[in-house]
Amino acid sequence: MINLRGDKARSEVATDLNITPQMLGAIERGDRTPSLKLAKRIASYYGTIVEEIF
Repeated sequence: MINLRGDKARSEVATDLNITPQMLGAIERGDRTPSLKLAKRIASYYGTIVEEIF
């Protein structure tokens, strides 16, 4: 996921996804697993499918 984020700041992506930057960081590191609803939102944000990210 970090590769997908590219040069965008974590806080910017988190705001766009309506989650905290800390939550996004935990998901990116693999410390937290997003709900299916959030996983779909993240995949849509990056223009891919859930299976490609998670």
